[in-house]
Amino acid sequence: MTHCPRCAFDTVDTLHSSPVPGVWDVLQCRRCRYTWRTTEPARRTRRDAYPERFRLTAEDIDNAPEVPAVPPLRPSA
Repeated sequence: MTHCPRCAFDTVDTLHSSPVPGVWDVLQCRRCRYTWRTTEPARRTRRDAYPERFRLTAEDIDNAPEVPAVPPLRPSA
């Protein structure tokens, strides 16, 4: 089972798969929204290799002061 490298949540979705089956997938955590490609190095794809200073817990996420808003799109030229 795949767990999120950043927050260890056990629900990860596949956002996209390579056009050539089995080459890579883009995954996203349902809790913290961390997104990664399966071909990235272990420090980005595995919890045990993910840098400790960037790891999150459920409490960190629940107590985050603010989730930045996505700014509106600029008018097209």
